Amino acid sequence: MIQCMIVDDERHAIEVLQMHISKVPLLEIQMATTDPIEAFQYLQQNTIDLIFLDIQMPELNGMQFLRLLNGRTKVILTTAYREHALDGYEFDVVDYLLKPVLFDRFLKAIQKVLKNKTENEVVPVEVPQTQPTEKESLFVKTGVRNKVVKIVLKEIDYIESKGNYVIFMMPTDKIMTLLSLKDLGNELPVNRFMRVHHSYIVNTDKIDAIEGNQLKIGKYTLPIGDAYKRSITTLINNQVLNKK
Repeated sequence: MIQCMIVDDERHAIEVLQMHISKVPLLEIQMATTDPIEAFQYLQQNTIDLIFLDIQMPELNGMQFLRLLNGRTKVILTTAYREHALDGYEFDVVDYLLKPVLFDRFLKAIQKVLKNKTENEVVPVEVPQTQPTEKESLFVKTGVRNKVVKIVLKEIDYIESKGNYVIFMMPTDKIMTLLSLKDLGNELPVNRFMRVHHSYIVNTDKIDAIEGNQLKIGKYTLPIGDAYKRSITTLINNQVLNKK
């Protein structure tokens, strides 16, 4: 079993890696934190085999963390910017993953961790043969007694929290059900849905524009919370064709 730690100041980025790690039985999460100082203190008294380390963090960035670590633990860097990741190779990091981290690329990085001393010999990663495919729909209860309806995920524009309920907003319909955004977030594909505010999860395929602290989906304008702004900005910047 490989004991893992995740250090990233973006909560959404941690959730993505936690989901990927949960699909590989050989990996086990010992700690996940947004505070690199807390992570380093934990390492003083606990053994970790592999760290997923963000580069851009306040107080103690990834490069500073690597210098303090001094090669004691295998590290995979996670970053939104390819040029920053290259700096990590002077510390002999295993690999770097560009955000948003896709599962197939994650597996390739894990294969590098598992390399034997014999050159090019790789220990295969055990992935469950019954691993489910990505959800395309889900069923939710409505306010009508004993009525359950099917929601096709690709049709969702966004999901809004209203007290103890959430509302699924779609181009031609809206459905309310008794759920929290936190519970619902665990059921949605992380590469297609992103929380952008304490009251909103959006379908990233439906985003038409972002301006300041607001994003537009069709006729709707939604706020972007300060805690989520970096994640959504990173996602969009990675898809901008002209970055000059």
